Amino acid sequence: MTMTDLTLPITGMTCGGCVRSVTAVLQALPGVDSVSVTLTPGQAQVRYDEAQVLPAQLAAVVEDAGFEVVV
Repeated sequence: MTMTDLTLPITGMTCGGCVRSVTAVLQALPGVDSVSVTLTPGQAQVRYDEAQVLPAQLAAVVEDAGFEVVV
């Protein structure tokens, strides 16, 4: 199992509730090992198994939760 670290820049988070929401949707994905979300700067540090989940899937769940991933 190869773990990969990724930083997702995220806009639209305004409070601790937003941070908790983003953390929860990312942690729910299979293959995600750890998640650390910060409000300032708005980003998510994700460690995941690239055999189980793709960066595009990580970004998609964040966007589905109502936030924007800056590419």
